Amino acid sequence: MTMDRRKFLESSSALLSAAALGAAAAPGADAAPAPGRKYRLVATEEAFSIPEQVEVFQQCKKTLWHDPDVEQWAIFLGQAALMGRLLDVDHERLSIMDKAGVDVHVLSLTSPGVQLPDADTATSLATIANDRLAEMIQRHPTRYAGLASFAPQDPARAAKEIDRAINKLKLNGLIVNSHTNAEYLDDRKFWPIFEAATAVDAAIYIHPRNPPAPAAQYLKADVNLWAAIWGYQQETGLHAMRLIISGIFDEFPKLKIVLGHAGEAVPYWLYRMDYMYANAAAGIYKSVSGRKLKRKPSDYVKDNFYITTSGMNDHAVLRYNHGVLGPDHILFAIDYPYQESVEAANFMNAAPLPEADVEKIAHGNAEKIFRVKPAG
Repeated sequence: MTMDRRKFLESSSALLSAAALGAAAAPGADAAPAPGRKYRLVATEEAFSIPEQVEVFQQCKKTLWHDPDVEQWAIFLGQAALMGRLLDVDHERLSIMDKAGVDVHVLSLTSPGVQLPDADTATSLATIANDRLAEMIQRHPTRYAGLASFAPQDPARAAKEIDRAINKLKLNGLIVNSHTNAEYLDDRKFWPIFEAATAVDAAIYIHPRNPPAPAAQYLKADVNLWAAIWGYQQETGLHAMRLIISGIFDEFPKLKIVLGHAGEAVPYWLYRMDYMYANAAAGIYKSVSGRKLKRKPSDYVKDNFYITTSGMNDHAVLRYNHGVLGPDHILFAIDYPYQESVEAANFMNAAPLPEADVEKIAHGNAEKIFRVKPAG
């Protein structure tokens, strides 16, 4: 699908009014405030949108282009309360944060970010979104940090935007929504993105999106397992594994990748991925470069990956990941506005871990990995 760049840039920035859309109560809204604050909470996967992004989704919807993300957004666009919360960063969001006892949102452009349109439109949209994000942070410097968008459709321009977003706009990290046009970042043509990210020491958050249409059909037909119930983690876990087996981390040993939703299931498979990589039929798991990895696959997970608690408010899962990855590689997140803030805050405040480790997960690791300003 392509979209006329001039038409896009001339589209009205007043497409949707957050105030009007936010009037209705959102489904699943938090019913009661958090019982009491215990830790400083920095939430690291908190979505926002801008009217120009919504216009892209509206245009995609009009084309009847049956991409799974377009189909999903056709549903979202009819949910006024959800759209209001995505577009509002000055009123209701702050009120919900206060109610839940959440100190900071690390904002990121909602999935699939800028990865639906053509390269020119996507590059322009990333620039606009990052400028807006910097303005949001400037208006609320103690409440917001932000992850910069970039357009993988044009890796060279993406690298330039990464440099601008981190060095000029002073954003806190990077966000990409898994595949782009069914292509994954292990393809060598995307390596300028990793070069730019490591040059500015910025972590890349790989956020889910729906799998490409050929794969999504098996998740949708009869069983309705697309999107967050199963399709997202399948898709993003695949992306992570492609990066590991491709040898990316041998080329970029300082590269930092963040996965949401308790690691998109990757931490649960460390033994099996090591065993199969070492013992399966000769050559089957060589990297795309034809070289054998320098280390075990699990070593890259433990050293180069960080995970968040977004959408996984389960203490058993938290304890498992704490044991496997350690407290320095887990960050608190909510997944606002798609999940409930009070529930997530209560989950973190009651975490059954040593207090010093909870302090790291609740805010300390975000302050380190995403350079979020500490309290005071």
